Amino acid sequence: MTLQDFLSEWHNDNPQLLVHTSGSTGKPKPLWVEKHRMLNSARITCDFLGLKAGDTALLCMPLDYIAGKMVVVRSIERNLRLLSVTPSGHPLSDASLSEAAVSDEEITFAAMVPLQVYNSLQVPEERERLRHIRHLIIGGGAVDDKLSAALHDFPNAVWSTYGMTETLSHIALRRLNGPDASEWYKPFEGVKTWLNEYGYLVIDAPAVCSHPLVTNDRAEIRPSDKKDGTASPCFRILGRKDNVIDSGGIKIQIEEVEHRLKPSLTADFAITSCPDERFGEAVVLLTTQADTAAVKTLCQQLLPKFWQPRLIFHVPSLPKTGTGKPARAEIKTLARQLCKSKV
Repeated sequence: MTLQDFLSEWHNDNPQLLVHTSGSTGKPKPLWVEKHRMLNSARITCDFLGLKAGDTALLCMPLDYIAGKMVVVRSIERNLRLLSVTPSGHPLSDASLSEAAVSDEEITFAAMVPLQVYNSLQVPEERERLRHIRHLIIGGGAVDDKLSAALHDFPNAVWSTYGMTETLSHIALRRLNGPDASEWYKPFEGVKTWLNEYGYLVIDAPAVCSHPLVTNDRAEIRPSDKKDGTASPCFRILGRKDNVIDSGGIKIQIEEVEHRLKPSLTADFAITSCPDERFGEAVVLLTTQADTAAVKTLCQQLLPKFWQPRLIFHVPSLPKTGTGKPARAEIKTLARQLCKSKV
């Protein structure tokens, strides 16, 4: 979708707009959302970050998904100057910025996925431009410890977002740098969160979603810092319901295994599972690293025995969604194919 395509849809007479989920755990799903709720979401974010008319917003993500669409809606709601570049892994490269006639220091607000931030940090000129962005929000995937550490000394605000298509982008932020850096997400004003009986996060954000939303995210709640109890409790995410492997009766959270390995396993990798006659499910690791024996040794050193992959496969690349997140359903399908071929 081009910017003009989106603006045409936005300004037509239909009070709703069609969006699609990212497809991280399955096929992308269509979803009709109300434009006035998108404006509410934009207003809440702009107010929280203190964005004002005349500030600049960098659009560097695809307009096929809610994250890109909401950058445009925030620009419309707050009368921001929209700077649009072709979505790529290097949105701050000379080629990208010359396309939008952007100077090094005029970006007030930008939204990126972790891969774009990571890539920008590898190039000195792009890293310096990243540091000059006044408010950088990172969504569409987990920000791991190494990436967070690389951003810790940035002079301007860097945020990790929590949200989904159903909540019209994020409903909570956590600071990644400065004295207020935290692993806990702080919900926006008017957003209530709690855990259901199974420990999954429930969101009530009436300005952007017509009904409370039970997520697939296992979470932990921390009481509000406000003594009067008016603020919604902060929360942190432990993992997704979809990403639990039941191996021999032991529940293994995929994200926890990946979190343990990420500081030491530099190649791209993913944890998934395949059927196992003895254990029900077996932990499987797919990696772009050719030396799978070295990966196995690393897993034995870093992981509890019942977390260690029973099978490790080298693959040329790992399936990703359009927003750069691991395509978990495709990864699992690929693992099952590799397991069958090994038998």
